[in-house]
Order: sequence, then structure tokens, then C-alpha cells
Amino acid sequence: MHPRHPEIDPQLLSETEEQRELRSVLRDFFTAVSEPEDVRKHLATPRGHDEALWARMAGEIGVHGLAIPEEYGGSGFTFAELAVALEESGRALCCAPLLPTVVLAAHTLLNAGDRQACERYLPRIANGTLTATVAGFHGDEPGISAERGSSGWVLRGAADFVLDGAGADLILVRARTPDGARLFACEPAADSCPRTPRRVLDETRRQALVEFRGAPATLVGESGEVAATLDAGRAALAAEQVGGSSRVLDATVEFVKERRQFGRPIGSFQAVKHRLADVLVALEAARSASAYATACVAIASSQLPVAAGAAAVVCSETFRFATAEYVQLHGGIGFTWEHPAHLYVRRARSGEVLFGTAGGHRTRLAGLIGLTSRATG
Repeated sequence: MHPRHPEIDPQLLSETEEQRELRSVLRDFFTAVSEPEDVRKHLATPRGHDEALWARMAGEIGVHGLAIPEEYGGSGFTFAELAVALEESGRALCCAPLLPTVVLAAHTLLNAGDRQACERYLPRIANGTLTATVAGFHGDEPGISAERGSSGWVLRGAADFVLDGAGADLILVRARTPDGARLFACEPAADSCPRTPRRVLDETRRQALVEFRGAPATLVGESGEVAATLDAGRAALAAEQVGGSSRVLDATVEFVKERRQFGRPIGSFQAVKHRLADVLVALEAARSASAYATACVAIASSQLPVAAGAAAVVCSETFRFATAEYVQLHGGIGFTWEHPAHLYVRRARSGEVLFGTAGGHRTRLAGLIGLTSRATG
């Protein structure tokens, strides 16, 4: 059962007909263009993803603008529709930068309430012509400072392991100022903002060291508060993880139906059935946690911090569990580089720490629900 709260209409936790149609379209789309062999080809490109595919997702299906208001060039739907797209992209292991651009950057702009910045950047995010990311969002004290130069604000410092940091056209930066942390928009140039790709476990989600050496920037909004954006990111990642878990469970079920030992499919063995049943139970719990977090983002519920934290824990652990069984139940072939299992294992492992560790989320949750005197993380 889905958790309930007075703010959440139970209908928000159920998929609408429009969402089912969107899911069907995206499932067919990703099956055609993002199978494991396609993913490997995309990883070998300079940008780390298929830029023509990125444009098609924006133009043909409108994925990028799903949760962007119509006044800024989007479709005016909610995060619930975007979560459907994220789940399907996670299922297909799509390596396009949806998470940093469409979730983190777009929500940063919307949450900042800066109409001028929204009008400048959101239409290009919606139509797929601008990629964006965020930096300096983790920790109470960002490692980047902003100071007034002769012609405006400039940024100094560095942020490491920035999602799509080496390729993004726009970086939304949380930086220190004499008046506290504030948000800035930086369109990076090679001379003032060198970017160094990092070697990471999950190559489908590129990251980079971004240095700011007097990089020109524009102030965005009136606050440096990013908690709601990070919780939206956790909810988005949870949706991706549900999609990935579903895909590896389906693939494992299909394999054990075909693989035979002792004259019968290994899927007929009780021990194998029990292991797959355990994955299914975990997956259904993850779906519930993800659905609740998605609904909280969609209506800007006060319960979002708790819902996003719970989803981060449950969905990341489910994805790790599902991928481990994916490898184990495929036997020797599951350990080979030729098999797609390792791609999902890498995505699952890296996702566990992307927005904080499970331990950090639990500590924060304990504070939020009053089990400890102070929420951290």
C-alpha cells in the first residue's frame, strides 16, 4: 500500500490514462534507441550521449518540457509526468543528462522564482537546445565564493564530481557571498572555467571537476536555498531506480525461464522462485516510496523532505539488491563485460551515494520525524 498523508490526494498516487500512454510511447522509443548495445555506442561519443537522441526526446516526445510551465516553453504538466519519463529512462539506462538538466537545473530556476532567469533559460531547456547542471549544492558551506568584479559578479573556487560538468552549457552555482549563500548562473568559458572529466564507476552518468577562476556569473533569485531542489533530485533518482530495478527483474525472469539444468528450466526451482519473489516484494515497496515522493514534488508538499529521504533509501537499496540477483542468477555470463548486467550494477552503486548515503538519509529522516534532536545530511 502507498503511504498516505492528508495533503496527498490518493489519486495522485495512481497512474492516469495520459501517464500510461506516455509510458507506452517512451517504452517503445527507448526499446528502439537505447538497448545495451546502443548505450555502449553512446558512451563512446565525445559528449557521452547521443545528441540526436536528446533532440528527439525534446522535439518528438517533449520530455524536457513536461514539468516546465507553458509560459516558459514547456508543456505545463507536473513532476508526476516527468517521473514517468525518468522511470523509463532508468529502465533503458539512458545516458542523456536528464537528471542534471531537466530536474536539477530546471527546478533550481523554478524554485528561485527569478522570472528573468526562467525566461532566459527554461525555454531552451524545454526545446533541448540547452544542457545545464548544478554545482556547490552539497554541504552547508559551498566551496565556491562570489565577489563583485568591475563588470559584475565573478566566481572563484571549485566543485568536484559535478553531473555532466564537462559538457553542460549552463551551470547553476551555489556560492558564498558576504550576505550568505546565493545562487548564480554561469555560462562556462574555457579560460575562466576549466572543466576536467572524472573517471567514475558509472560511465553512463558523466561527472567532472569544475573550477571557477573569476568566471562571470549572474545572480539568480534572492536566496541560496536548494533543499527543495535536492529533494526533487532524490525523487527523480528514485524513479530512475525503480525503472532500472524493474528492467533487471524482467530480464532475470526471462533468463531463468530459458536456462535449463537437470532437464528443466532453472526458474522452476523453488530456491530461484523465492529469490525472485524477494526482488519483486522489494520492487513494489520501492514503487510505493517513489510514487509518494513524486506526488510530494508535484504538489510542493511539506512532506517532501521525509518522502524524498525515504525514497532515496528504499529505492537505492532495492536497485542494488535487484542488480546483485541479476548477476547471480545469470551465473557465469552475468560476470562478463559482454553482458549488460555490469552496466546496471554500476548505475545502482553510483546512485547509492549521488545525493547522500543511505546512512546520511536515515540520520536526516530521524531528525525530521523527531527521533533525534537535529536533522542532518
